[in-house]
Amino acid sequence: MEAEKKYITAEELRTHNKAEDLWISIQGKVYDVTEWAKQHPGGDVPLLNLAGQDVTDAFIAYHPGTAWQYLDKLFTGYYLQDFKVSEISKDYRRLYIEFAKQGMFEKKQHVASCALTCVALMFVVVVYGVLCCESVWAHLGSGMLLGFLWIQSAYVGHDSGHYQVMTSPKFNKIAQLISGNCLTGISIAWWKWTHNAHHIACNSLDYDPDLQHIPVFAVSTRLFNSITSVFYGRKLDFDPVARFLVSYQHWTFYPVMCVARVNLYLQTLLLLFSKRKVPDRALNIMGTLVFWTWFPLLVSYLPNWPERVMFVMASFTVTAIQHIQFCLNHFAANVYLGPPKGNDWFEKQTSGTLDIACSSWMDWFHGGLQFQLEHHLFPRLPRCQLRKISPVVRDLCKKHNMPYRSLSFFEANVWTIRTLRGAALQARDLTNPVPKNLIWEALNTHG
Repeated sequence: MEAEKKYITAEELRTHNKAEDLWISIQGKVYDVTEWAKQHPGGDVPLLNLAGQDVTDAFIAYHPGTAWQYLDKLFTGYYLQDFKVSEISKDYRRLYIEFAKQGMFEKKQHVASCALTCVALMFVVVVYGVLCCESVWAHLGSGMLLGFLWIQSAYVGHDSGHYQVMTSPKFNKIAQLISGNCLTGISIAWWKWTHNAHHIACNSLDYDPDLQHIPVFAVSTRLFNSITSVFYGRKLDFDPVARFLVSYQHWTFYPVMCVARVNLYLQTLLLLFSKRKVPDRALNIMGTLVFWTWFPLLVSYLPNWPERVMFVMASFTVTAIQHIQFCLNHFAANVYLGPPKGNDWFEKQTSGTLDIACSSWMDWFHGGLQFQLEHHLFPRLPRCQLRKISPVVRDLCKKHNMPYRSLSFFEANVWTIRTLRGAALQARDLTNPVPKNLIWEALNTHG
């Protein structure tokens, strides 16, 4: 005789929302992931952000079918009493199943191997341009090409962080370390830590690290309240310095993007040498040391300091295109305060993202991430499949009256600068208290 099922309510589930007592629900079954969070491949942050909730859609989005077999040992024996699935979640899950049946998650079309080959060829050309050419124009071109190399290498690191691009997990990790730490100087461990939190809490002002750029940028006047970053565990002080910098952020945006990599280097070092538990810390440090060996050495071979500065700035400026694109995908989209909720996965991803429209021949340049909404909804889907599913996602958004925003690169820049300018003008108004600013924002700003 089948044992009688035990149930708990959603309110009871929400009480298990701490690191030392962490429960989640998947398709109505309740799991205790307190210990598992410490060894979760995606880190503990996604689980902590969604603790005490049903996380079915997020689980489906991030895990292959083989992951389901590992849930049984975490089952508490309880079922969610008032478990319901919204119509939009039903459609989202049907879409996922359809893509899986078509084998779209496995059809990667050798994108990674082609990209790594291009990166290797560019690296050879860059080294040749520096070591074997005397022309200042050749050195300038080499610096610019290095910037393109970093862009394409970052896309490989991004892909390998979301799904297996190589023939085995071991080779996939090697691809991550080479494309991330060794070639760009940016730790794949740092990227996973921040990027997984970004996906789960897309455009949450206090949970998404990709929107927490005080004192330099503020995409919303709600940041003027000096909110606390749950991700970093510290207060984002909107002090006089921040007010001054934010007041001119629509002018400083592009110049700051040209040197944005410096911040990424610092963030990498701060994480790798912190007390925080870092997966494969030694490998990440070694890979980063590889970068800080070959890059300064290559620059030192240039004949004089003006050319060295020119080379570095040329590479940084070209790579700024990628940093700008990532900002365009989110800065002008809707934002919110508070933790993400497991029962509105589709809604939060559509409201917090913005696509960049371009021709198919430009897909390599954007790394597939111009389809930002499609990527956020199906992060494990190879980039070569994102254009194919775009019409289907657009139709689903239309069916449920959800936003689907696809702008040209120029239009997306206009929207972003408009958002930054709106917050900047409010920051300049020293006579307006924050509550008045919030009313102004609600009435006037996009999102």
